[in-house]
Amino acid sequence: MNTRQLRHFLALLDTGSLAAAADAVHLSQPALSRSIRALEDALGVPLFDRNDRRLRPTAYATAYAPRARRMLSDEKEGMRTLGLMQAGDLGTFSTGMGSSLAAPILRPMLAELLRTSPGLRLRSIIDTSERLLDALLAERIDFFVGNIRAAEAHDGLVVEPIYPCTFGWYARQSHPLADGRSVDAAQLRQYPMLAPGHFEPSMARRLAQIYGLPTPVPDQFALISDDVGTVLEIVESTDAIVPQTDLSALPGLRARSIVELAVSPGLELDLTLGIVRHGDRTLAPATLRAFEIIRERFAMAAAEIASFKGNAAPR
Repeated sequence: MNTRQLRHFLALLDTGSLAAAADAVHLSQPALSRSIRALEDALGVPLFDRNDRRLRPTAYATAYAPRARRMLSDEKEGMRTLGLMQAGDLGTFSTGMGSSLAAPILRPMLAELLRTSPGLRLRSIIDTSERLLDALLAERIDFFVGNIRAAEAHDGLVVEPIYPCTFGWYARQSHPLADGRSVDAAQLRQYPMLAPGHFEPSMARRLAQIYGLPTPVPDQFALISDDVGTVLEIVESTDAIVPQTDLSALPGLRARSIVELAVSPGLELDLTLGIVRHGDRTLAPATLRAFEIIRERFAMAAAEIASFKGNAAPR
């Protein structure tokens, strides 16, 4: 049984005439008769009584007709759905990003997609790259944007590096250390240190190496929080200082509520952000559009950071 046979059946039922139905579906009468016979064989019931050279619908035909119409309607709507998905106007996907990416990347991406394609159904989560990787492997999300190092050991994943992060130490505009003079590690340790996000062992080792922080390094921080917004609010209202990506500092830099400290040596950490997804999945146009927006937003952020720091944008 196929939908062509259903169309033939409904044409014959609606017209009541083999000749009229054959004209409606652009078939010869013998070909239409064979199609109806094949449908009856597939269903195992007679759909028409053939008496006196006339075809009369049986009770089976009358009962089956609403379902046949529904199947044809579903097929048409299914083709429409696929067409809308191809155009990027319909569909669904789930994504995840870290807290530091919520303001510069995630929110603008979601807003743009919903503005241009209101038929989309989107889901997002905020978490660390390690937990987002677990969610991706468990197929709870379709892709995430985060530390690409988290995915390096997993076959079957596609990793697109996009943004090599730069870092700095930040404090409120009127902080005692924010007078433009060079700040050393001893001066940093005079003030409460906050940390936005998960403390990776490699990051802890690097901070210990650069600034001589005692181990365990996380114990030297007054607050460690995955909520970057909370950390920034505390920095803006206290003498606390925070080492963070320039990307996550952007909201405070725009508002001129925080400033980068002239710390020597500078904070140099190896962190590249990118898109991580399954390699064997067909990507819907809406997902591809999301990737475009992510790349555009990272490029815009890089240019803005360069303007604040007074140097070339990271490549």
